[in-house]
Amino acid sequence: MACLFDSYDPHYKAPFGALYSGESVHLALTIPEELGYVDPHLVIQKEGEGNIPVHYRMTFDRQTPHFDHQNPHVNYFSLDLRIDSPGLYFYYFDLYTDFRRIFRGADNKGVVRWQDGERWQLTVCERDFETPECIKGGVFYQIFPDRFCEGVENKPMPFPDRIYRADKHAEPFWQPNETVGHLNQDYFGGDLKGIQRKLPYLREMGVTFLYLNPIFEAHSNHRYNTADYLNVDPLLGTNEDFEQLCREAKRYGIGIVLDGVFSHTGSDSIYFNREGRYGEGGAWRDPNSPYRSWYDFSPHYKSGYRSWWGFETLPEVNEEEPSYVEFITGEGGVIDTWLRRGAAGFRLDVADELPDSFIEKIRAAVKRVSPEKFLLGEVWEDATTKFGFGKRRSYLLGKGLDSVMNYPFKNSVLDFVKGKSAEETAQEIMTICEHYPAPALHTLLNFLSTHDTERALTVIADEPANGRGREWQSGRCVTGEAYEEGMLLLRMAYAIIYTLPGVPCIYYGDEVGMQGYRDPFNRAFFPWDSNEHRLQPVLSQLGELRKSCEAFRTGQLRFLRAEGGVLHYLRVGEAETAEIIVNRSEHIIVEPLADGKHTEVNPMGFTILVNENGHNPDHSYYDYL
Repeated sequence: MACLFDSYDPHYKAPFGALYSGESVHLALTIPEELGYVDPHLVIQKEGEGNIPVHYRMTFDRQTPHFDHQNPHVNYFSLDLRIDSPGLYFYYFDLYTDFRRIFRGADNKGVVRWQDGERWQLTVCERDFETPECIKGGVFYQIFPDRFCEGVENKPMPFPDRIYRADKHAEPFWQPNETVGHLNQDYFGGDLKGIQRKLPYLREMGVTFLYLNPIFEAHSNHRYNTADYLNVDPLLGTNEDFEQLCREAKRYGIGIVLDGVFSHTGSDSIYFNREGRYGEGGAWRDPNSPYRSWYDFSPHYKSGYRSWWGFETLPEVNEEEPSYVEFITGEGGVIDTWLRRGAAGFRLDVADELPDSFIEKIRAAVKRVSPEKFLLGEVWEDATTKFGFGKRRSYLLGKGLDSVMNYPFKNSVLDFVKGKSAEETAQEIMTICEHYPAPALHTLLNFLSTHDTERALTVIADEPANGRGREWQSGRCVTGEAYEEGMLLLRMAYAIIYTLPGVPCIYYGDEVGMQGYRDPFNRAFFPWDSNEHRLQPVLSQLGELRKSCEAFRTGQLRFLRAEGGVLHYLRVGEAETAEIIVNRSEHIIVEPLADGKHTEVNPMGFTILVNENGHNPDHSYYDYL
């Protein structure tokens, strides 16, 4: 049977992907004669309680001639629909005969069903949704501040309960109890001066933005238990050091994005002060504290207060408490202070646990300083379909986040280089591209590793942990043939990440083959004496390619082939088109190009070709073997 409908194909749906409110979408069906007489209707329903499906009759356009049994009559129907209200919509097609309907199949193409099936999704964002142009076409680099570079060596610990690690090659402490180990209490001394020292190194790799894990004062090496929102942790430096870092980074064309942890504070903080480090004030010790209303004290909780995922050291805040909202988002508040000190934006920790109303106020605070300041959210799933607070989240519709961390791409790309079929990979990637509004899509943070996940090389080359604990994970490191093949596949994975919609992000140390399972093994100190330098020039060239070819800023994604171990796709910009072929197989492939020519792609290699639209000169190309 001929294709009935495919939302990825502009013949059936145009424009591709999400809409702006007030924009029209063209939908078309191809109905073969064998289905008999039909009177197709679009059935579309806006997400939300009380919204009912709306039926739109489609117009008959034409019928193709009947040549033979292999080429029967085909009837064409279409509809143009304008949608004025932002939100999430789901649709299918009703043929109005014999209770038959067209739903979304596993390959995104329409299938005829008599029972309910999967609907297509249409995201409609605010008409004025815009994201920073400075982000698009750039390259991010994520730094876990304590583990990157020690600019001021052998400095004294600012608090007596911190343990200094002079041996930078040592494994982070992983045993959590007081008698055996001190998990998250060991510090390797990385600081802001160290980051500043390495700015030339970062710029050489084409980095345009740094995403720093938390730098505010906090009493753990990860600093996700904030103690003071307005001051740099003294081990990292001073507020003046941060301002100097921002000024110096700007000279290299690099912006600094900070991690904002606003769903909870530390119990050991100025605001809560359970441990008493900050005198007699704080919500825990003083019922009259100005911070008391930020927290939910109740005997219903085991610890006497609501805490993040039950961790007593992380008391949750009420993000709708006016004094807390004002403290974070008001004039002169936390957001305002750090952006005016030079930060380029914020990444919101556990954004899916923050109310939409709070995120919208954070956005207002960010954009009040400049529309080019960036607001990124931590969301692990498809951010458009995420549920929270009893409803579908709206933070990617134009009033909340600019964009999100793109875990779906990470999972798809790593699974592909490990053996998943290209067909599945392409479907997963296209689903995200279809669901996300263009302003968010082109500022997605695409990565292969983070501080919360296993390092990419470990995922690719080592044995899965499969729930085994830290004792098993400790000290593991692949070598030999497994390492060599892993580095080839890691290079391939980064080539994909660099050429998909969004902005690539390198997790510090991936470029020198760092390994490690989850926290704390993925947070070792950067091995500055490493002899592994094969990936760095490739990343530099990919970064330069992103900078020079406008198709990688906002170009559309089109797959030409996704089969077995081959991904072949285009990024189509206004002036240029980039063509990317990735060959995961162990054999050379000869691949036909979009212009009818052919190219060879080496085993576990990739080729990138750039062509000026409207012309057909010799291709400029990048071929990594």
